[in-house]
Amino acid sequence: MADGEQQKRDQPAPQDAPDAPDAPDAPETEAERRRRRAHFLRELHEAKALRDRVQPRRARAARMRQAMRMRTFRW
Repeated sequence: MADGEQQKRDQPAPQDAPDAPDAPDAPETEAERRRRRAHFLRELHEAKALRDRVQPRRARAARMRQAMRMRTFRW
């Protein structure tokens, strides 16, 4: 094992994450909320893409249903 790997393992994990507010009861700023929302939406999109890749038949059926909804929608 290399010395660099041992040093990384011995270091404690950072306690204050960049997304965590300073105090538990501190009000969340608009920028923090937007950042958390963007992160959530990115992960949601990745999860949906993964599901579409592993279940192609279900994904195709969902696309067909969406296309039917779009065709029958009245402007």
